[in-house]
Amino acid sequence: MDHANLIVGIGGAAGDGVASAGNTLALAVARQGQGVYAYNSYQSVIRGGHSWLRLRVSAQKPLNHGDQIDGLIALNQDTLDRHLQEVGSGGVALYNSAKVKPSYEPPKGVQLCPLPVPELAPSYKELPVMQNTVAVGAMLRLMGLDFAGLESVISTTFAKKPKVIGTNVAAAKAGFDYAGAHFPPLPTQLKPNGQKWALVTGNEVLAMGAAMADCKFYCAYPMSPASAILHWMAAHAKQLGICVRQVEDEISVINMTIGANHAGVRGMCATSGGGFALMTEAIGMAGIMETPVVAINVMRAGPSTGVPTKTEQGDLNQVFGASQGDYPRIIVAPISIPDCFSVIQDAFHLADRYQCPVLVISDLLISEGNETVDPAVFEQVREIDRGETILPSANGELHAANGEPYLRFKNTESGISPRAVPGVPGHLYVAATDEHDEDGVLISDIYTDPVRRKKMVDKRVRKMSTVLAQLPPPLFSGPADAEVTLVGWGSTWGVLTEAVERLNAAGITTNHLHLRYLVPFQVREVQKLLGRSRRIIIVENNQSGQFARHLRAETGIAANGHIRKYDGEPFEPKHIVAGVQDILNGKAEIVNVLSTEPGWRTDHPSGTSADWMGRLSGVARAATH
Repeated sequence: MDHANLIVGIGGAAGDGVASAGNTLALAVARQGQGVYAYNSYQSVIRGGHSWLRLRVSAQKPLNHGDQIDGLIALNQDTLDRHLQEVGSGGVALYNSAKVKPSYEPPKGVQLCPLPVPELAPSYKELPVMQNTVAVGAMLRLMGLDFAGLESVISTTFAKKPKVIGTNVAAAKAGFDYAGAHFPPLPTQLKPNGQKWALVTGNEVLAMGAAMADCKFYCAYPMSPASAILHWMAAHAKQLGICVRQVEDEISVINMTIGANHAGVRGMCATSGGGFALMTEAIGMAGIMETPVVAINVMRAGPSTGVPTKTEQGDLNQVFGASQGDYPRIIVAPISIPDCFSVIQDAFHLADRYQCPVLVISDLLISEGNETVDPAVFEQVREIDRGETILPSANGELHAANGEPYLRFKNTESGISPRAVPGVPGHLYVAATDEHDEDGVLISDIYTDPVRRKKMVDKRVRKMSTVLAQLPPPLFSGPADAEVTLVGWGSTWGVLTEAVERLNAAGITTNHLHLRYLVPFQVREVQKLLGRSRRIIIVENNQSGQFARHLRAETGIAANGHIRKYDGEPFEPKHIVAGVQDILNGKAEIVNVLSTEPGWRTDHPSGTSADWMGRLSGVARAATH
């Protein structure tokens, strides 16, 4: 990024208010025209552990959470011990001097900024969380922004508690003024501007996109990192006329959602990998009944319970194998938080048009990440397309003319049959999970008819013949004759975009191919784009290279190198750059990346020298094939 940007890290234990402090700072800078990208690395504990939120701020919207931090807010001793060494030269480390003391010298050029919180916020003794407010005010001053943005956020947050507003504004202003008088400003200074932003998570955007696509039924069992979709739907259900149901398990969830769609209502559900495993049989039911349904799998680190609060792109094979047998389905992976809005609308239209399941595969990075989005994104509303759906208000004689019976699964040239929802006069049929003929009458219970069975399988498969024409092309950027082509899918788009910029600036000509639609696969377009690539490197957040296998199976193209990460944390731009350099230098064909966070010094009582050096390297290289 060649424009001014700052990265602020906020750390503490669960219960210290890391997320709320980060959200307050994010809103305060966004209200002054700054773009924000935030990622919170946390543990699944109510209190204790270590949470680490990184906030990247720039007048030009950041596409990822970056790597080296410029400013540190340490809410406890553990955070200062872990992360002081990650602050770059010219950076600052803010902490409450009443409870935190540096245990080692800071890196060269890093300014320690102790805040006398008890003096600045007299209410600190009764409300220890006031240290967060003081620190946020101080950091805002060192970034070069105005206090008014923070004051407005505090006023909005505590609108129903005037006394709380006064206390927090006073504490924040005290921190703001103290920093201005005692600490040097950050070398990069941000300037307020008039840009308007909406600060949202991916889950919120998925929910909003579904509502704009006329989703009227949402069903879920709470499972992180998908639960916030349920929260948004429940909060807005009455206003938007959406029926929202939280039920006992994911088997009930998917069956109720398919039932709603079968009855003519657009319905959606969401879960994570463990819940999706329970849904797969019913997804196959939707396939053979040719009932549209939209299901979201927000990936987290597996298998089984795995690491519930960590991100991974590890469920691709699971989504490919949802249910048994061959049946049409569409699989799409949004590439960013703003992209979720259009992707989910398209998912509903494709589900109705092709009468099949559409599986949306997100991950924790996108769904729980926090990002500023241009409000204009939410004006990009697709026209509702119900395809060949016959609703009860339609003419009951439409498909019963000339004495011909209505055939729900009519063997059409396109494979798409007119779908009458139950209740339309003159349109009776049977819908079951057994194989059936065109009228829905079962053919498997009494006798197996090979001719009819093949006819119906072929009929369903033909629906996919025209899907590709409805999809946007894969994303490709950079010089056509580049030395390196980086290939990714889903949430790695933002970090790969910046890595390409850094590699080109370093003299390694690089371009970038990114896939959003995984099934059906855009074989011709991908073969054409990769056919002229000199060296293909695939980047993905899993251990086994699930997308690399898919690419090779669909196109016959094998990559020249792989960069993978599966430690629960997302990629950073430096990981991609270092990985590409290692592959080009012949050090490895597969580079397995390990995050430096959480780091430990060799002299820290909780860490060993070997552990620290392994983390400090940033990447653990494995020359395996």
